[in-house]
Amino acid sequence: MFSKIYSSSTFGIDATIVEVETHFEKQLPSIVIVGLPDSAVRESKERVTAAIKNSEFEFPLKKITINLAPADIKKEGSSFDLPIAIGILSANGVIKKEAIEKTIFLGELSLDGSLRKIKGTLPIAVEAKKVGFNKIILPINSVKEASIVEGIDVFGVSNLKEVVQFLNDEIELKPIESKREDIFSQVNRYNLDFSDVKGQENVKRSLEIAAAGGHNIIMIGPPGSGKSMLAKRFPSILPPLSFEEAIETTKIHSIAGILSSDIALITERPFRSPHHTVSDAALIGGGSFPRPGEVSFAHHGVLFLDEFPEFKKNVLEVMRQPMEDYKVTISRSKMSLEFPANFMLVAAMNPCPCGYFTDATKECTCNTGMIQKYMAKISGPMLDRIDIHIEVPAVKYKDLSSTESGETSEEIRSRVVKARKVQTNRFKEFQNIYSNADMGTNEIRMFCKLDSAGTELLKMAMTKLGLSARAYDRILKVSRTIADIEGSENILANHISEAIQYRSLDRELWMH
Repeated sequence: MFSKIYSSSTFGIDATIVEVETHFEKQLPSIVIVGLPDSAVRESKERVTAAIKNSEFEFPLKKITINLAPADIKKEGSSFDLPIAIGILSANGVIKKEAIEKTIFLGELSLDGSLRKIKGTLPIAVEAKKVGFNKIILPINSVKEASIVEGIDVFGVSNLKEVVQFLNDEIELKPIESKREDIFSQVNRYNLDFSDVKGQENVKRSLEIAAAGGHNIIMIGPPGSGKSMLAKRFPSILPPLSFEEAIETTKIHSIAGILSSDIALITERPFRSPHHTVSDAALIGGGSFPRPGEVSFAHHGVLFLDEFPEFKKNVLEVMRQPMEDYKVTISRSKMSLEFPANFMLVAAMNPCPCGYFTDATKECTCNTGMIQKYMAKISGPMLDRIDIHIEVPAVKYKDLSSTESGETSEEIRSRVVKARKVQTNRFKEFQNIYSNADMGTNEIRMFCKLDSAGTELLKMAMTKLGLSARAYDRILKVSRTIADIEGSENILANHISEAIQYRSLDRELWMH
């Protein structure tokens, strides 16, 4: 007696189809699972046995061999419980063979036969549709994210008995549907708004430029100057996610199991703010069976690192590669996984250990050596990867007491969206370039041409400030974004001048 059921397993942010083959032999009763299962899959035989018996089905007293193919891919997690149970019941003649054709089964079984929530159903639904399956059966509290994929029927069930009754046409279930239009109508409803921030017009301008061009930014200022407040409002001025971006972002959260069961799709740009005690594995991703880290959870969104120099130096240094390549590659002896990590870095820091070096009203208690040691915690190559450095001064009483509210996030965002549209048209012929920050050397040469005044100004700045070649590229990229915001086809000298101002950490500001 033999049956073949289809299930699926995630690998990175993608999925692979797994065949669950079940074979009976007239020998002493036992269950053997082969095909590179991890401990959670090997333990499923106990859960499956109890679930079948407690669902009032007869359990075959034979030797049962279960093969998970392809055998060279590691199978992990508890979502193989349901396909194994259905495979056993199908081989035992309880379920009609034609009922299980072109169907993917997923689910973790409780001992009483009820189904628990599983992770990674969105990438599985995407892969199942691509391969040609037309039906997925999975736990009722895991259907939302899978139902966003059009062209495949997603059925939510609550227990094993219900699955068998549905497959044998004893009960009728309707596929779960999620309408994209309804989900995307809720997009970008942020509670925090830039109008809450008093003063700091110069900083708001730099954040607008960062949002418009997809640039990384670092804010330097004394405690209480509003760095964290501004950073938390930054996502409210970013352009909305496209459907493709939303799918990719949701996939990452789905495979990590951190997606709420009532969310079908992440429609707002992620904002991740790990504490400075975070480990490199938690930030970048890793583990014995690799999972994504904070840089991947911030994909298409914002990674906010407060108290930037307090992060361990090795933790900051491992971020350098994802900031250039927009992906994290985690290699193990048996596998190599890739997670996307195209995020915008927003960092905040004090100018010195006591925090008051640049404060006009409070005296700094740090000496030159202490300030140099503090600033040396952030390496030159890391600073070079941050396009905009902006000083955040202490807020003046006049600004704090003002009853006038500043520009709203919606007003700033409209300009950001307009500038992004210009970039979308500019880079439509280029692969993997979505904003000015993504430009490589060739694109910079093509789209960042300067007139004689701009060239002279940049040459003088490079010589006097001793900027690196990478900083030169960053200035050109930021200049291009400023020109886009102002609707200028050419980069003018005033655009270059403003962009140079946003390299404050390259200047000798921090020495007494």
